[in-house]
Amino acid sequence: MNSVRLIAGLAPALLLGGCLSFGPDVPDQLLTLTPTATAPADTGARGSDASALVLQEFEAPSSLSNTRVPVQIDDTSLAYLQDAVWVEQPARLFRRLIAETIRTRSNRVVIDGDDPGVLADNRLTGTLRQFGYDVRSQSVVVVFDAVRPGEGAQVQTRRFEARVPGVTADVASVGPALNQAANEVAGQVAAWVG
Repeated sequence: MNSVRLIAGLAPALLLGGCLSFGPDVPDQLLTLTPTATAPADTGARGSDASALVLQEFEAPSSLSNTRVPVQIDDTSLAYLQDAVWVEQPARLFRRLIAETIRTRSNRVVIDGDDPGVLADNRLTGTLRQFGYDVRSQSVVVVFDAVRPGEGAQVQTRRFEARVPGVTADVASVGPALNQAANEVAGQVAAWVG
């Protein structure tokens, strides 16, 4: 009798177990961006609000506002690379990469964050336009439109682009190639902001 009650009591829990899901399957590996150079420990910079640089949040189109790697099939068709998943959205990873690149190539204070209360005259923002694989050219493409204040009330913009050709459409090839292209663009941006 006790075993019948026990089984009857567990039956709803056992039935619900088949309905529960703890999320999608975790990929074997996650992609991230790694700077070619990092600032060593115990280093820092000191400066005024006129020389400090704040990197504000970067914009991105819907195709990049997730953790998947877009694949441009043709002018109007887009897919996502199988098994390629970023640790977080590419625009955030790319902003951190640019911040670290500027930090290691200059002696200026670089503030990478979303805190609007940070006082600094110099700000860098922009839109990550492309950050994926192009089937037609068999290459990875990174395109970033940067925006920063100019002299007085002026604004400066500039488009940066890097391509790595000869890449096969698999996560083992596309991940490192995107890291290489992203570092190239980050170096271009660092040179531009001085």
